Order: sequence, then structure tokens, then C-alpha cells
Amino acid sequence: MIKIVGTNLEVFPLCLGGNVFGWSADESQSQGVLDAFTASGGNFIDTADVYSEWVDGNVGGESETIIGNWMKSRGNRHSLVIATKVAKLSTRPGLRPENIIAACNDSLKRLQTDHIDLYYSHHDDKDVPIAETLGAYQTLITEGKIRYIGASQHTGARLQEALDIATKENLPKYICLQDQYNLMERNPFESEQQNVLKRNNLSALPFYGLARGFLTGKYRPGVTVDSIRAGGVTDYQSDKGYAVIEALDKIAKAHNSSISAVALAWLRANPQVSTPIASARTVEQLHEIMQIVELTNDEVALLNKIS
Repeated sequence: MIKIVGTNLEVFPLCLGGNVFGWSADESQSQGVLDAFTASGGNFIDTADVYSEWVDGNVGGESETIIGNWMKSRGNRHSLVIATKVAKLSTRPGLRPENIIAACNDSLKRLQTDHIDLYYSHHDDKDVPIAETLGAYQTLITEGKIRYIGASQHTGARLQEALDIATKENLPKYICLQDQYNLMERNPFESEQQNVLKRNNLSALPFYGLARGFLTGKYRPGVTVDSIRAGGVTDYQSDKGYAVIEALDKIAKAHNSSISAVALAWLRANPQVSTPIASARTVEQLHEIMQIVELTNDEVALLNKIS
């Protein structure tokens, strides 16, 4: 287990993403993945109120509901670290204080729990003064409904501004940043977010750690992949992308592990990253991402160079 800096949250070195629950994985499949995750030592689950509003017939909250039903039936809430988010659901948009409070109460109801361990601002909201947003989180922390707050999809400059305001006005501080970061998408994380995290001793919890599935190795030249996410990896299917896969192949063989495990290990090798987030639609996919590999300095350098 590792401790997220600035908290007393002790988590498995992989956070399970709940974005596929209620989308490409139905309730039964999702609960199977969740069971396998905890059976393998996992305890950290990430979701959001907007998951998966984008699916025809869904209204949002489906992922939280599935996780809530599963926790209730297994009686295991006490052993889990649950993260969810506010701001992107069309019926609960933005970071106004009244919306944050209402959205949090909705999430608690769907998750069937009395507290959320890590509550994210799912994106920046420049229409709302930062102090008002942080003030709403202060209320929720005081009421015991949330424990810590995180920022998702904030620029380095806006994250620093929020941290400065929190210090000046004695308000809760974001303890981490969640944004896209992987071997195929290294910026804006490396170019402008990482330095802010380093300066303030904060963690990154990257999403799309496997580049929408491209870094699992299932996408190869001339291979057609039947996946509802396949359209999201078109830009990666290039000479550079396949060179990265080739390097991952080589390293995975040396460690007797999956390619996915190596791609996630590269993220963990960055000192600012605490726990990468990855999702799994099936138990087989889960076992691939649950393998914890430690790369040598030379292996990290090779992947840095090729990507």
C-alpha cells in the first residue's frame, strides 16, 4: 500500500476507474471486476456523477449506483477508498457552492455511504470565485461528508491559484491533481502541471494511463479491434505509437508481465505520480493491469526516449 501525500489515505498502487461501469460493462460484469479487484488487494475506486450520462438512455450516476449496490451487498465500505467528482453532470453542472452541496448529497445517496474519501472538482469553473468553491468543500468536510478534495483537469496556473487562495483564506486545499498522462500524451502534465505539484508537494493520479486502451497492446498494424473505445486511439496508430508498443513488448517479456502493467509502471516511476487510474471491462483485463512491475532506470529512459 502507498500513502497519498498530505492525507492518511493508504491505497493500492492502482486506482480502479469506474468510467466503464454502466457503459461498456453492465452491472453484473462491473461487480465481477470489483470483486476481482478487492480479492487481489485493491481498495481504491474512482468514479464521477457524470459516469455514464453519455450512453443512450442513461441520466448519469449509473457508475456510482453500481458501486453503491456492490458495497452494500458486500458490506465492505469500511475497507475501501472511494473517489468521485462534481461539475460535469448536465443536471448538476459547475462548481457553485449550492451545486456542489446538492451534487455531493446525490452522490452519497447513490453510493449508499455517509462519506466520500476524495471529492474532485471534475473541471475548472472560471465563472465561480475559487474561494466560494473551496468554502462549499469546507462545509462538507465539517459535516463529515467528504474527507479530502482534489482537482481534475485544471491547468498548473489555476491549480496554483487555488492553492494560494486556500492558504490565504484558511480554506481546504486540493491534495492532488487528476488529468490525462500516459506514454502517448505527456503534455500538459510534464510541461506545466508537474512543476506545480512538485513545488507544493502534491500527487498526480493520472487517468487514461493506458491511452484509452492503446497501451494494452491490442492495437497492432493491420489489426481491427472491436471496441466501443477504438475510435479514441486513431491518432496513436502511427510509427511512433507502434514503436512505443514494441518497446513495451520487450520490457514486458523481461518482467514476465503484461504490456499494460509496464505502461502503468512507467507512470509510477515519475516521482509526482502516486497512483495511476485504469479501468477494466472484464476480469481478464483487470488481471493485466493489477500486475505491479518496477522498471529499471534504463527501461524508464528507453520509454522516455521513444515516446
